[in-house]
Amino acid sequence: MRCFDVRIIAFAVVTTAIKSVAAQAPLPLVDIKSVDPTILVELRYAGRHNLTGHPLYPPGTPASVRPEVASRLAVAQAFLRRYQYQLKIWDAYRPAEVQVKLWQASHNNDYVANPETGAGSLHSWGVAVDATLVDAWNRPVSMPTDFDTFTAAAMWQYLGSDLAVRSHLHLLQGTMRDAGFYGLRTEWWHFTIADWQKYLPPETAKRAAQVLGTHWQGKL
Repeated sequence: MRCFDVRIIAFAVVTTAIKSVAAQAPLPLVDIKSVDPTILVELRYAGRHNLTGHPLYPPGTPASVRPEVASRLAVAQAFLRRYQYQLKIWDAYRPAEVQVKLWQASHNNDYVANPETGAGSLHSWGVAVDATLVDAWNRPVSMPTDFDTFTAAAMWQYLGSDLAVRSHLHLLQGTMRDAGFYGLRTEWWHFTIADWQKYLPPETAKRAAQVLGTHWQGKL
């Protein structure tokens, strides 16, 4: 497969003031599966298989995002199904209070925003998802790491030698890029809608954009 130039948002860009998130009007969110029932959902923060070791979401929590995000995910899913693959969503909308708990569990601002500095995740604005690939029979395929593996192996640019992993990651990243998403340098599974700024209050978006670095050009 040919190499892609991949645009990456610096981690700091995907953070905004948690107080602003808490104070905002209710977000217009939809259940991803109501837009495309074929997209698999396994919200890791609804179970124990995450960095905290316990559920952070109530039972039955849907994978919710803004309608525009769900539509773009459906585009990505349609493309992947042509090649006998599918999306699996590990996280979608994330309440600001859950972001606080994640910080308490990690205390690593290389990967999780520190709420005490007034930062929160773009997950909390409904414009980001964490996603991986499965095959046409819902079976996991080889990827660089598991979810919430905060190590160098989880970087967007895969540096390993496993050709299957490289191919799967290349397919996921290229598909999501073409559907209108950016990636995140430190987490291969994280994707943010490319025009995320327009979904935030102008001043909040402006502050976030001020820390936007140049697009990271990655070769897969």
